[in-house]
Amino acid sequence: MKSDRKKGGKKNGVLPTTLPAIQPKVAGIDVGSMQHWVCGPAREDGKPNVKVFTTTTDQLNQLADWLIEQGVESAAMESTYVYWIPIYELLELRGIRVLLVNARELQNVPGRKTDVSDCQWLQLLHSCGLLRGSFRPVGSIARLRALQRQLANLVEERTRCVQWMQKALDQMNVQVHRALADITGVTGMAIVRDIVKGERDPAKLAMHRHPRCHKPVEEIAKYLTGTWREEHLFNLASAVRLFDAIEAEIVSYDARLMKELEVLQPAERQQQQTPSHPNPAKEKAIKNRGEQASRTALWRFSGVDLTRIDGISAGAAQVILTEVGFDLNAFPSEHHFISWLRLCPRTPVSGGKPLKKRRNGQGANRIAGVLRMAATALQRSKSALGASFRRIARYKGGAVAVFATARQLARLVFRTLRFGHAYVDIGESAYEQQFHLRRLAALTENAKQLGFSLVSNVAKT
Repeated sequence: MKSDRKKGGKKNGVLPTTLPAIQPKVAGIDVGSMQHWVCGPAREDGKPNVKVFTTTTDQLNQLADWLIEQGVESAAMESTYVYWIPIYELLELRGIRVLLVNARELQNVPGRKTDVSDCQWLQLLHSCGLLRGSFRPVGSIARLRALQRQLANLVEERTRCVQWMQKALDQMNVQVHRALADITGVTGMAIVRDIVKGERDPAKLAMHRHPRCHKPVEEIAKYLTGTWREEHLFNLASAVRLFDAIEAEIVSYDARLMKELEVLQPAERQQQQTPSHPNPAKEKAIKNRGEQASRTALWRFSGVDLTRIDGISAGAAQVILTEVGFDLNAFPSEHHFISWLRLCPRTPVSGGKPLKKRRNGQGANRIAGVLRMAATALQRSKSALGASFRRIARYKGGAVAVFATARQLARLVFRTLRFGHAYVDIGESAYEQQFHLRRLAALTENAKQLGFSLVSNVAKT
């Protein structure tokens, strides 16, 4: 003990009683719906350097001017609803680095009871380098993200209109969903629109059958006889009008997104065609769904084709690129990216015992959602990812397989965007062979550790 004490010295054993200010020229902003409380850099006399501003545009400009007068280089604020967006964008334009802090990380700080103390705590912790900012893409990607998110909202509303149409038809016992696989297809919408116009003859309604429908006209007509009550017909007509209006808005948003993507495309790729897809069947499916233009625009914008990854459609690629862009340098590794997507298993342990699992956060749920949908589409795929999905589902269930496969897709997306790695599918048989070899190697190693050796029982020829 004496030698350790002498070796360490008295000075090395003294701990600091205060935290040093790593970056003194910072500010803290408590964001609100009516006013913003701002704490500037600490004064020499020790008095609080706090001011309050309202949320009007002229007051926000005064807030930015005051921070510049104070010599502020960076400001920290909580992500309160959407009230932080105007001040964030304004400060960003003024050249002030903004740190967007998750409110959950500050909810347990003691003594935070007023807006004044909130902004002071933000300034103090930010000056000591104890705050971690949330990921936010650059301005051009943020514009795409705002349009894409509103487009997703419109798609959800269109789905509700379809549900209303289905409900009105069911209440009249017009079983269009029994006759057709998709009520929003060419045949289904033609029948619904004819009903709204006043047609009641099942035989005439069934004449809208598309040549590619599996059921004949006579069988479709059997399901199209209803009670035709006026209140349900009125609800059906209302749902159809809303469906058409939202559909027109969706088309408008798609066109605006394509226009924004064209503006962001580098000049050297604006006239180039997308490289051929390694899977001709998937490329044909993309063209049949009318997604080829979107795929081309996304490739010219980012320089990579995410649809080459099995399970990733043009729509999924559009969500990913409009949410994070193609520059993933903000994530040090693929593990950070997967953790941000909340696609890593959460195993809380305390005292050596596992704790009760709670919801695994809500961050980046849009990208994680499309990756889960892509993973679900792989369950019958003949690719290596499909074989992996089925193997996991066989032993651990479908829910675990979806989660694990979505994590694999996130890893592939990160490697494609960050390092430009081209995805190559080795196929189902090659994956099964590799898995068999890995399993055999593990069994051989376990037997060796126990003092045994494996001997093949396959008859030699």
